[in-house]
Amino acid sequence: MNKFSVFAEYESNVRSYCRSFPKVFDRAVGSVVYDVEGSEYIDFFAGAGAVNYGHNNGHVVDSIMRYMRGDGIMHSLDFHTRAKQEFIQKFVDVILKPRHLRHKMQFTGPTGTNAVEAALKLARKVTGRTQVVAFTNAFHGVSLGALAATANKSKRKAGYVPLHYITRMPYDGFLGDGINTAEIVEGMYRTAGAGLEVPAAFILETVQGEGGLNVASSGWLSRIGKLANDLGALLIVDEVQTGCGRTGKFFGFEEMGIEPDIICLSKSLGGIGLPIAVNLIKEGLDQWQPGEHNGTFRGNNLAFVAGSAALDYWDSASPFPEELSLKEEWITEELKATAALFSENAVEVRGKGMLQGLAFKSPQLASDVSRLGFDEGVIAETCGPDNEVLKIMPALTIDQATLQEGFRRLRKGIMRASAHLHAENWAKIA
Repeated sequence: MNKFSVFAEYESNVRSYCRSFPKVFDRAVGSVVYDVEGSEYIDFFAGAGAVNYGHNNGHVVDSIMRYMRGDGIMHSLDFHTRAKQEFIQKFVDVILKPRHLRHKMQFTGPTGTNAVEAALKLARKVTGRTQVVAFTNAFHGVSLGALAATANKSKRKAGYVPLHYITRMPYDGFLGDGINTAEIVEGMYRTAGAGLEVPAAFILETVQGEGGLNVASSGWLSRIGKLANDLGALLIVDEVQTGCGRTGKFFGFEEMGIEPDIICLSKSLGGIGLPIAVNLIKEGLDQWQPGEHNGTFRGNNLAFVAGSAALDYWDSASPFPEELSLKEEWITEELKATAALFSENAVEVRGKGMLQGLAFKSPQLASDVSRLGFDEGVIAETCGPDNEVLKIMPALTIDQATLQEGFRRLRKGIMRASAHLHAENWAKIA
């Protein structure tokens, strides 16, 4: 029997990542994944950002195993449990209080798109308005409300219904250098005759992960935040991929001149990929009635336990936050060295923190590098409106030797994929 036959015969055609990385994976430790044949792959994907602390992180796994051996509650809807109580208190003490954030925690369904749906719904309830401003190249999820806010053409097409109540505005840099799109957005809402409804909210990512690793400046973000406040609209920051340290701080918006009204979190909040999603709601905006928004799996106690253990990395005594800036430098250096192999302007380094990558002029070349890099033993996906960006998103716990080996393998893939390198650079890759 073909090793893929059970998937081909019984799993939906909608599967996608497995088509780009066609192996049957069996186990994973840290930043290395193994297939059933024992071959190893350095993971520059990290579960799309769901395993920031590495696969089967020992500290997190030990906490889970102790909880399970003690017959801990697994599923609880929104009942009070010890696991939830400890997670909430630790999140408040380690994350919210040190950042002077006075937000309540709403546990939504277990995915990022669930958090976004709840945020949009609450913004409309609080303001009594319907329109929401979302930005070019945004990705917020694929359930219908979040999909309306998402800009990706192929994802939107798959909705098969009109996607209403979103006003699309240009993200920072979307119209090219020298054009401040925040001024355009302000002009549209501050000038008589624009014909726009005052929105319920602005929703944005500080770094557009799926949209091509576009980074918003602090100046742009602060102007959008001020505009939202002046209009009486809520500012929703989608931290599903940028949160939990991915961009260097726990939140991507830290030190960026904004304080969101609602913060959407998921992915690595569950420690090692266990599903959980939370909205942080600024004090005074938690206007839900009991049961007005719910979800059967909003009480994932294993994720609470794992998430509590992962928060130890953010304790004030931990060196982990400071180490992230060093690892960002490692990635940037490796990306610049890789980009230098190409002719001038062929490749651009993009991103921030441990969410960086290479933007190729040729989308096909980006896809080829991802595919051939996988053949050499490294997992790295593409992103961007045309999948023209090779995304480097390893676990935050990766060591330098593993990171360098991953880039060595990627460069071997580049050697096989590209006919556009300077001839003298071939030897540098081999």
